[in-house]
Amino acid sequence: MSERAAPHAAPRAVIVDYGVGNLYSVRSACAAVGLQAEITGDKAAILSSDAVIVPGMGAFGDAMETLRRMDLVEPLREVAAAGTPLIGICLGMQLFMTESEEFGRHRGLDLISGPVVRFRAPHRRSEELKVPHVGWARIAPARSAPSWSEWPLRGIDAGEYMYFVHSYHAVPAEAGVVFSTSRYGDIEFCSSLKRGNVFACQFHPERSGPKGLQVYRSIADHITGRAPATVKMNV
Repeated sequence: MSERAAPHAAPRAVIVDYGVGNLYSVRSACAAVGLQAEITGDKAAILSSDAVIVPGMGAFGDAMETLRRMDLVEPLREVAAAGTPLIGICLGMQLFMTESEEFGRHRGLDLISGPVVRFRAPHRRSEELKVPHVGWARIAPARSAPSWSEWPLRGIDAGEYMYFVHSYHAVPAEAGVVFSTSRYGDIEFCSSLKRGNVFACQFHPERSGPKGLQVYRSIADHITGRAPATVKMNV
C-alpha cells in the first residue's frame, strides 16, 4: 500500500498521461469542480494522489503496451488495492478489464473480470447500425444498482444522455459491478461499472454537458467528504 500525500487545500487528482486520450478536456472538467489535476505519467505522483483518472482513446493493445513500457501497470493495480478512487474513461474503462479482442487478444489490467468485445451487428428495426457508436445515448441504472445514491453518479437522473465514441464495450463477468447500462440499437451494454473505489464509464463525462460535469463534482465530493453538490456550469 502506498504512502498517501499530506492533506491539500483542494483534492488532487492525477490524470495518467500514457500518450492517448483527451487529457486537457478532462483537466478542464476537474478544474471546474475544484479538483487540482496534474497530467503526468510519474509513478510517485500517481501513488500519492487523492484520485487517479485513466482516460483514453485509441487501440487497447497499443495502450497496454505503453503502460507496460512506462512501468505503470503495477502502480495502477496498487492504487486500486489501496482504496484510492480510480476512475477509467472510455478506453480507460476497457483497460480495467481482463482482456480485449480488439486486433487480436490482449491482456488488460484485470481489475474487473471479463472481456472487451466489439459491437456485433447492432440493429434498429431493420436497419443495421454503423460501428463505431458515436453520439448521445441514455444511461439507465443496472439491475444490480437500482438507484444511483453512490458516487460518482449521485445526482444523475435515470435516462440522462451521455456522449459515446466506441466500437468495443466491456462485458463484466460479475453482474454486480455493472453500474449503468445503455443501448445501441438492439444491444444493451455496460456503460459504467463500479466496485468499491474503482469506477469506470464508457461515455465521456467531460463531453456530456452539465450532467457529465456532475460526475466530476461527485468525485470531488467523495474525496473531500463534502455534502453532494449540483453542477450548473459548462466546461
